[in-house]
Amino acid sequence: MKGPLAWRWHGGKLKPINFVQAVELDDLIDIDRQKAALVQNTLQFVEGKPANHVLLTGARGTGKSSIVKALLNHFASQGLRLVEVPVHDLIDLPDIVAPLRGKKERFVLYVDDFSVSANDSALTALKTALDGGIEDPPDNVLIYATSNRRHLMPETKKDNLEYHWMDDELHPGESTEEKISLSERFGLWLSFHSFNQEQYLNLVRLHLRKLGINSIDEEGEKLALRWALNRASRSGRVANQFARDWAGRQ
Repeated sequence: MKGPLAWRWHGGKLKPINFVQAVELDDLIDIDRQKAALVQNTLQFVEGKPANHVLLTGARGTGKSSIVKALLNHFASQGLRLVEVPVHDLIDLPDIVAPLRGKKERFVLYVDDFSVSANDSALTALKTALDGGIEDPPDNVLIYATSNRRHLMPETKKDNLEYHWMDDELHPGESTEEKISLSERFGLWLSFHSFNQEQYLNLVRLHLRKLGINSIDEEGEKLALRWALNRASRSGRVANQFARDWAGRQ
């Protein structure tokens, strides 16, 4: 396979990423529903069929970013390529997309940890890309964005005060409507939830196996749970951190 599989937009240029993180779909457990939906959408995309822009939202460390990287490894042989775009460089979207148009490869623009204020110019650029401006969008480019925020922008106390009753129904105010309208521009919207205790321990076991350790005793599990408690998070990221620490001590 010739050429890089991924690029990063930096300093007004597409720069190749020569060492792509090797994440496999089988490494991602307890998110089967989200994985199946995203694999199907991406399969349609690489086959040249209609597919949707994707928004992945939810708790931190639950696999949102990892699944996008895993898709690249899974579909690279079918022509999928990844372009990492920092949030505030979204204003450069026309320049980013221009050299990709017409190529035989299929490009996912990967926007990680999206969160902007309501008056950010990046917000306008993303809306234009998703909903279409004057320029016809290329059919070989999609946007996959991740965010810890459900509506991509901070929720404020003022937003709640704007809710009002109309004909016995509760309606959001203009600020909330604006935030919801951005989320709705993504055709596929997948939510990721925090892991429970058993799911977290399953992730610990998975990461340990990848490090060459096939089992963990009861005392090790207690340490894993204490590790998560100290970080106030039972996420895949925390499970991986514990596994590396525990494996290194053995």
